[in-house]
Amino acid sequence: MADLINIISKKVGISPTIVRTIVQLLDEGNTVPFIARYRKELTEWATDEQLRDFDEMYRYTRNLEARKADVIRLIEEKGLMTDELKKQIMEAETLARVEDLYRPFKEKKNTKATIAKAKGLEPLADILTKAQMSKEDFETEADKFIKDTGDAKTSVKDRAEAIQWAKDILAEAVSDHADLREDIKVREENMWILACKKTKTFDDKWVYKIYGDYSKKLSDMPSYAYLAVSRAETEKQLQVKLEFSNDKIREETTKFFFPKNYGTSICYVQEACEDWLHRLLLPSLEREIRSDKKRRADESAIKVFGENLKNLLLTPPIKWMSVLGFDPAFRTGCKLAVVDQTGKFLDKTVIYPTEPQKKITEAWETLKRLVDQYKIDLIVIGNGTASRESEKVVHDFIEKYKLNVKYMITSESWASVYSASKLAQDEYPDLDVTIRGAISIAHRVQDPLAELTKIDPKSIGVGQYQHDVDQKYLKEKLEEKVEDIVNSVGVDVNTASYTLLQYIAGLSETVAKNVIAYRDENGKFTSKAQIKKVKGLGPKAYEQAIGFLRIKWGKEILDETGIHPEIHKQVYELLEKEMGIKKKDLKLPMTVEKYPENKIKEWSESYKIWLETLRDVLAELQRPGLDPRDELEAPCFSSTILDIKDLEIGTKLDGIVRNVTDFWAFVDIGLHSDGLVHKSQMANYFVANPVDVVKVGQQVKVKVIDIDLEREKVSLSMKDDSAPQAPRTEARWSSEKKVEIVQRDERVNESTMKGNITFS
Repeated sequence: MADLINIISKKVGISPTIVRTIVQLLDEGNTVPFIARYRKELTEWATDEQLRDFDEMYRYTRNLEARKADVIRLIEEKGLMTDELKKQIMEAETLARVEDLYRPFKEKKNTKATIAKAKGLEPLADILTKAQMSKEDFETEADKFIKDTGDAKTSVKDRAEAIQWAKDILAEAVSDHADLREDIKVREENMWILACKKTKTFDDKWVYKIYGDYSKKLSDMPSYAYLAVSRAETEKQLQVKLEFSNDKIREETTKFFFPKNYGTSICYVQEACEDWLHRLLLPSLEREIRSDKKRRADESAIKVFGENLKNLLLTPPIKWMSVLGFDPAFRTGCKLAVVDQTGKFLDKTVIYPTEPQKKITEAWETLKRLVDQYKIDLIVIGNGTASRESEKVVHDFIEKYKLNVKYMITSESWASVYSASKLAQDEYPDLDVTIRGAISIAHRVQDPLAELTKIDPKSIGVGQYQHDVDQKYLKEKLEEKVEDIVNSVGVDVNTASYTLLQYIAGLSETVAKNVIAYRDENGKFTSKAQIKKVKGLGPKAYEQAIGFLRIKWGKEILDETGIHPEIHKQVYELLEKEMGIKKKDLKLPMTVEKYPENKIKEWSESYKIWLETLRDVLAELQRPGLDPRDELEAPCFSSTILDIKDLEIGTKLDGIVRNVTDFWAFVDIGLHSDGLVHKSQMANYFVANPVDVVKVGQQVKVKVIDIDLEREKVSLSMKDDSAPQAPRTEARWSSEKKVEIVQRDERVNESTMKGNITFS
């Protein structure tokens, strides 16, 4: 373990003491949200994202060290280990390097080399490798291996066959040479070209048209472009080939396999190396290099998806409004669902204001009845088929009756997924799937986090090429992102669905369902201690989860806060002795004076509460169960722009960011299709990554810079020439102080750093 700690310490650049502490916390079964929130002093205030990166690095390093030990054991069992080889294995920094070193010692089945060895031609191959003989002498030596055993597997019929089998053995040895492979990969990394060629089925008018004659250095190729090309290759739109510098590879091979003083038999070595190059190395290397590029492209795309998902989940809820969910359609009619301020379903109906029926007056009358009967505050329209036509109906309806009702458009990309799910059937067994969709649209704005956690994060649709990336890794990273967000917000255990509860630290899907079952059988929870009675919830799971659960108006007043029960006793003692507030008299929120730092440090020591945790306690007492979404700008959107023909170049609009990719932001400005903001139009300075400037759900001011009526595409700009931007700052985790503020000038390209985690 000590060696592993030191290895990780060197990789991340923080002290072995902190590394050991984090590793110990993880190995003890503590979850990332729990460590980030309730053990922050032990980790130098690491955030959940930093701990996720650390955990991934720790698991990789642990697997790497385990594989090294396994490979060393396997080679030693064969009696082939040398001090130099063992040193190379121990110093390997990647699993790929370890596997390259082990490659020559792996058992191989039915290769040309294994067949040649079965014929007894390994000694001839050894002679050829040394290349000391003349061509004629080597050929004479080859004659000694001609034999007829009566078995084709062991016979060698003539000189030419003996020499060819010897070359096959040499070719495989060259292919398996770890240092040669490493040299080629490292030295030529910036020379590989990815070239695309159109197939006979290529569609020049389709989305891949820009890649028809595409050729680019693989190292310079953006992740989104590589994923697009890979998809086009899968769909047989393109033939894709990785081009290598054969001369440079031959030059590298010569350094390793051509002795200084060689005879004319070297010609056979050259032939073996040429065979190795085209038959073994290039296909193997291409698979390996493209696999590595795909992995990095996946990581980049998943990171963008995760950031978009995070911002979407953190969309502030619109509280204390009665909402009418409006699921638009043409032929089958628009489905309406009324939910009250708490999200309870009240009523449903269908109207037909769009084509082909166009019963607008009748639709208005129905809307007026629902608005009056249920005192509707907000109408929420899904952004799918017929959304803009429906928006015009709602807009004109509000204008006609001069109503104090707001309306907005929200994404419905996931509503249909939820409405057909088993959970939706359980929640609304007597309702049609389309009405469930309208309810989901209403709930989407009342509590986006609670509603979005009802479906698989992959179905939310705020990523790029999400179906082309590693699905297992995508699922893992998105679920981690959801878990971090849910725990940062906290969950009311008496109102949450099991789909929301299962993201609470320490709770599995089974235990989450058991929480609901206990609540259904025994009524609302009145204290956090009562949750210990839930089936399957052990002491460790309880410790991890309980700080993120909330119980409002229960027996224990601190249960509605994020203050962990493990320090409730100390908190009550502090309040009584230092502030004169007894437990029975405690009312939240309470006003906490601005105490001097030395006083807080004194309390920290006296009551055995970590200093930073005590600061969190004082904040919670002032704002119990603080929802971080409350600090963000609330969503609200309506528009008089209902047709692209209403736009002109230079028109200024308000919009909402619906999706962000490596190069674009998709902005809803009130049209059928989102407007596009290229990253070059997002600011007055150089934008390396759009997510540094815009976020999903963000309200932005844009200006129209191009209109394509035929394709119904609108290009937008967020630039403001009258307000030049100052250099941006970012916060980094520091091992010596809590936060280090780093200033960056966005006008120049930023250098990239290896790895996902940086410790300043």
